[in-house]
Amino acid sequence: MTQLDPSAEVDRIATSAKLGRKRDHTRDPEILDAAIDVLAENGFDGMTIDMVAARAKAGKATIYRRWPSKADLVLDAVACMKAGEIDFERLPDTGTLRGDLVAMIRPRSIEEAERKMRIMAGLFGMLSSSPELADAAHAAIIEPRAAVNRMFLRRAIERGEISRDCDVEMLANLIPAMAAFRLLLERKPVDAEFLVSLIDGVLLPAAGLDRRPSA
Repeated sequence: MTQLDPSAEVDRIATSAKLGRKRDHTRDPEILDAAIDVLAENGFDGMTIDMVAARAKAGKATIYRRWPSKADLVLDAVACMKAGEIDFERLPDTGTLRGDLVAMIRPRSIEEAERKMRIMAGLFGMLSSSPELADAAHAAIIEPRAAVNRMFLRRAIERGEISRDCDVEMLANLIPAMAAFRLLLERKPVDAEFLVSLIDGVLLPAAGLDRRPSA
């Protein structure tokens, strides 16, 4: 039986989620946080590097030395935000695929959900004007959670819960892709009820499991 190497997989997830950030700079977190705030408040088209520099109390030249364009800054900021939502060192291991997936759902306040929608709307504006950035946006939005789902699915295969013939890649991307669609295009919040409905009504049946655990 093939043994998983969780530590190696965690390292791979964390590295890919950072989208190739440059050298470690002490001001990076403040600049990236400021970029997210400005994006949420003004959208991509209304956002400027001057606004981010003023919010972060950083020089405009400092930002451009690290991120050559506004799009690069936004993608890096969103990637780091998404990576920060997942504690890669403490992923749940409940003993079931459904339990692991549900355990990853984090309660959100109404304010946080609305802010997330504004951030995703800003990203949609960026992709509308720069469709060539779609792959980078996928890496920032979809891949962090898909990588975790991939681990859960492989773990479920190893314990014999689901078939080795299931399409791990498709299943891993299913929920984050549908959540991104809901945020970006439908402009609706991704709440716990929506995520559980995807787990029970879409992912588990696609993996060959019952919608709900046995009573």
